[in-house]
Amino acid sequence: MTVHLLKLCVGVETVEDLRDWQSERLKTLAQAGKTAELCHRTRQMPRRRPEILDGGSLYWVVKGFVLVRQRIVDLRADTKDDGTPCCGIVLDPELFGTRSRKRRAFQGWRYLAAADAPRDADMQDGAHDDMPHAMREDLRELRLIDW
Repeated sequence: MTVHLLKLCVGVETVEDLRDWQSERLKTLAQAGKTAELCHRTRQMPRRRPEILDGGSLYWVVKGFVLVRQRIVDLRADTKDDGTPCCGIVLDPELFGTRSRKRRAFQGWRYLAAADAPRDADMQDGAHDDMPHAMREDLRELRLIDW
């Protein structure tokens, strides 16, 4: 049974910021002659590794809302720059928008059952890509939209 991870996306204001930061990171790694992959480091290795690698994604909480997910490619032992052991969450670079779900702040990551994961956003042909995030949040609070 697939299990996902939920994590705060600290320092990012919008999904576009995340996309830009990750794109720049891949370019920097390639220019340095290193493997161009997105590896997010976190302190603890998930114990439910097989379930996560069975199609799991990392759901990012951006400014208090789950807004986007990335497929998890691998979970491996890694070390931080200071030599501290950690877990490297290797992510597919493709971002998938999700239906927004409010989420309070927490530390580290949380497991997210597949049944509880927000569905991918139904953005037909990108028709709503230009809507400002603040406007979308206002409309969502008024219950006029649910994505």
